[in-house]
Amino acid sequence: MVKVIMGSRGTGKTKKMVDLVNKAVNEEAGNVVCIEKGQNLRFNVKYSAKLIDISEYPMVLSYDTVFAYICGIYSGNYDVTHIFIDSLYKLTGDDDDAKAVDFLAKLERFSEATGIKFTIMISADVATAPEGISKFF
Repeated sequence: MVKVIMGSRGTGKTKKMVDLVNKAVNEEAGNVVCIEKGQNLRFNVKYSAKLIDISEYPMVLSYDTVFAYICGIYSGNYDVTHIFIDSLYKLTGDDDDAKAVDFLAKLERFSEATGIKFTIMISADVATAPEGISKFF
């Protein structure tokens, strides 16, 4: 399962993401991971969620490296049930919709193979979202 939370700045995406992370921590039997760039969620997400500031790791961020990083998380812990990604375009440093669509399709296949749920936040106008992104709303 892949779900996208999308909207312009100031539309309540972060609060919704925090609520979903905390709900997953309370309700899911496995481990919950939240990947962000920076420490925006540090004090809002329950301590039992694994909160990762990806900027702490020396790598060039792109859609491919973020996907590889997710695969590494899973290979190191098969008990991961849900991965949240805060601000995909900020995390990858790339707001190319076509690349985002390809990334989401890869995540969908990975989710089907592993059972991991993904919730991704994208800061952009919902009205301009291509079908490859909007199908995950």
